[in-house]
Amino acid sequence: MKNFLFFLMAALTTGISPPALVFAQSGPSASPASVGEEMILFQEIPSVYGASKYEQKVTEAPSSVSIITASEIKKYGYRTLADILRSVRSFSVTYDRNYSYVGVRGFGRPGDYNSRILLIIDGHRTNENIYDSALVGTEFILDVDLIDRVEVIRGPGSSLYGSNAFFAVVNVITRRGRDLKGAEVSGEAGGFETYKGRVSYGKKFQNGMEAIVSGTGYDSEGDSLKYSEYDTPTTNNGIADHTDYDRYQSAFTKLSFQDFTLESAYSTRTKGIPTGSFGADFNNSGNKTTDSRAYLDLKFDLNPGRQTDFTARIFYDYYEYTGDYIYSGALNKDWSYGGWWGGEVKLATKVRDVHRVIIGAEYQDNVRQDQQNYDVDPYASSWLDDKRRSQIRAAYAQDEFTISQNVLVTAGVRYDHYSTFGGTTNPRLALIYSPRERSAVKLLYGSAFRAPNVYEVYYQSIPSMMVSNPDLKPEKIKTYELVYEQYVGDHFRATAAGYYYKITDLINQTADAMGNSVFMNLEEVVARGFELELENKWANGVDGRTSYTVQRAEDRLTGGPLTNSPEQLAKLNLIVPIIQEKVFAGIEEQYISRRKTVAGNYAPEFFITNLTLFSPQVLDRFDLSASVYNLFDKQSGDPVSTDFVQDTILQDGRVYRLKLTYAF
Repeated sequence: MKNFLFFLMAALTTGISPPALVFAQSGPSASPASVGEEMILFQEIPSVYGASKYEQKVTEAPSSVSIITASEIKKYGYRTLADILRSVRSFSVTYDRNYSYVGVRGFGRPGDYNSRILLIIDGHRTNENIYDSALVGTEFILDVDLIDRVEVIRGPGSSLYGSNAFFAVVNVITRRGRDLKGAEVSGEAGGFETYKGRVSYGKKFQNGMEAIVSGTGYDSEGDSLKYSEYDTPTTNNGIADHTDYDRYQSAFTKLSFQDFTLESAYSTRTKGIPTGSFGADFNNSGNKTTDSRAYLDLKFDLNPGRQTDFTARIFYDYYEYTGDYIYSGALNKDWSYGGWWGGEVKLATKVRDVHRVIIGAEYQDNVRQDQQNYDVDPYASSWLDDKRRSQIRAAYAQDEFTISQNVLVTAGVRYDHYSTFGGTTNPRLALIYSPRERSAVKLLYGSAFRAPNVYEVYYQSIPSMMVSNPDLKPEKIKTYELVYEQYVGDHFRATAAGYYYKITDLINQTADAMGNSVFMNLEEVVARGFELELENKWANGVDGRTSYTVQRAEDRLTGGPLTNSPEQLAKLNLIVPIIQEKVFAGIEEQYISRRKTVAGNYAPEFFITNLTLFSPQVLDRFDLSASVYNLFDKQSGDPVSTDFVQDTILQDGRVYRLKLTYAF
């Protein structure tokens, strides 16, 4: 298996097609003229929006950027945003059979609710206002079939985006009505009795209005799982049956007319908990979580000339979480409700063709930040009944200054003021030098913060022995990075990046003098890493990228490695046209080195292989794909938090999926 991986990596980096791919090259159908969209992606340097809140070339962006397109989502058979991020350089994903957690550059604390990455959709912040979580698994608010592209922007982004833009900003850009050109119906079936259906309609009308409307339903019975930690007759010999279920519904609409865009999204997901987490009764199907999320966003985007762009938006968001936990047959409910509204104004303009200036301001009113915990049957007084309200005000500015034809400087700063703890200022500085055409050397510096969330500050409950801590301060990070990017010809791209970051005032859950659990600013973390990525597209339609990351993140006080922090990541993605423009094979190989668990043990290293066969228009207006995830049925386990009896949670073995899409 390792030899196979290294062979393909060598073939990709040298530009020599492996012998197994000769079939795809032979015959007149392999001519460059027939390759279509697969040929044009690298004819020009791609652009990115989320790095600076305006379109710019990737080589001019003040960060290291990866872009995953809708075409790749189809050809690799990605089912969730977590699948997409798992394939990206320096990213890892942990799954505890309830939520998916994203690790970035060696930091992937189990159960951290993804509060250290910022997730935005079409510029709209989706991190909610209770846990600051970014939901990326089946709980993600958007069906991945509606994604046009995903921009992954590494490094601190608080100079533009404020809190949560700690390690990275993930900007999801949705499809437009014109991309559908009518109705689209999709259905899929897979392992563990998993079924999903989607109905979408999109169009651009003659009067200039553009619309997309979509709805999705999903149901999965889940796997039958065994945990040796519960292997006793009273706990069903450690077997969890019919407790891994997963169900969700989602809806999305986007209407655009002239300078206005109205966008809304809604999703609700219920996930069974098969692991007995938080000490709940094992193998009880009543243990579950439900997450509901919605937003409404109205944007006005005025472009009076090629030099200036003005954007204003107003939004309302909603989030509700319910956790049902059974203890000795009695139901305990953990509940939170968040509601918030706000707005943003932004002006981007060019000054004398050497400055590109952006200034903006934001306001967010958290009108509801409610948390409750109570027993239902038999009823007991609420263990927690906390209601809060807070406000956030912010202003930011950035200048992209062209010093000479091959030297660019970007400097930005943002000030955020929270009604809870006060203000924080975060700058960013980038020096970008282009020694030759289609290349860039980037020297980057930035600081970022993560505000303590309502859960960390105010949650307290007698049964769980948790107490609040209103004195929590924001976490802070400073990052230094050197990036080299090189485009060769129309098809080859190379990226090398080295980085160092230091986190101070890291919030950690610990025990106080009375033995109660409390969140405190305790830890410092330092990390160093190196990343290498190569991407190439051949004239015969073969498309591939490979990356390797070596990283070391450690606790400054102990000098030891962080939990769930792999020191090495290796990834290979390869798309092979089996029949030109008719059938594609998408091959993924992912390697993750061993990771320390919270108990001080190590989860073993593993390789995972995924394979998807995708046929666009296999019949008139039909797209067909067939996927096998974990092709070789490798066993792997992810480290989990102290809320579990288990040290690691076993991941899925071999899983199949068949998907059919019809457009009319």
